[in-house]
Amino acid sequence: MRSLVSGLLRGAAAGAAGTTAHAAAGTLDRTRRARRLSPTGLLADTAAGVGLGALAGLLRATGVRPPAAVSGILLGLADAWVRGGLPAVLRIVDPRRSADWAADAVAPLVYGFTTHTTLVSVSRVAEGRETVPHASPAALLRAAALGAASGSRSAAGLAAVALTSRPDDTGPVASRLGGRTGGALSGLAAAGELVADKLPGVPSRLAPLGLIPRAAFGATSAAAVARRDGHDPTLPGLVGATAAIGAAVLGVHLRAAAQRRFGSDRPGAVAEDVIAAALGWLGARRPVAAAAPETTERPLAR
Repeated sequence: MRSLVSGLLRGAAAGAAGTTAHAAAGTLDRTRRARRLSPTGLLADTAAGVGLGALAGLLRATGVRPPAAVSGILLGLADAWVRGGLPAVLRIVDPRRSADWAADAVAPLVYGFTTHTTLVSVSRVAEGRETVPHASPAALLRAAALGAASGSRSAAGLAAVALTSRPDDTGPVASRLGGRTGGALSGLAAAGELVADKLPGVPSRLAPLGLIPRAAFGATSAAAVARRDGHDPTLPGLVGATAAIGAAVLGVHLRAAAQRRFGSDRPGAVAEDVIAAALGWLGARRPVAAAAPETTERPLAR
């Protein structure tokens, strides 16, 4: 019983952090759309976010511990449901119901991944687990690069992890992708996407079936590299998911600009291929080990 109460309290704290992040993202969106949130609405949103986080903490205390890529998205959808009901969820699930579908999806996803990240970090400390070094600024930049690569080409991040990992690496994702089967499958997926991306009639990457997998793959690849390199994977996973969403939106604008400039979006697509490959390599490459100091042997005095 005591563990359930502790999980509830940890979840409430994580929900408060997620609510703060949601409010920051929502403020930017409301500023762009010239909307205002009443004090009553702010109080209701805070109560909803904290309550949903408390429920997540309670479930975690009972042993329900999905990975960040799953938990962040589920918490985001639940957040949209609690705050706005079915219409809010439909705006996220069906882009035809809202012209600003991507903007509607950002704040709930920010809430979901922030709440999950905070809950995992707080729980690790409270449960007395062995501490894992927090990700350094360089590791977070690598996570952002992998997320951006996944936002441009959904399989690029995982393919980069596969090409730079080994079967004996730390973490289930890096070790499995680092094998021959994982490397071959991820490479084929990335190559197939490069071809399919140029075909006419390809659905928009900002549709749910395009954006949600990109966010999930960005979070997964960034967290996998962080864990492989000995860092806490929670914050890099959040950075990877956020960067994937941003890169997906920027990629659409890049292709549109190429269409206006050249009469075809093909130059923009090729440029995006190169950028995604470069970002994937920069994000997944293994840190260079410090070289051992050279020693000079001196002859013994005779």
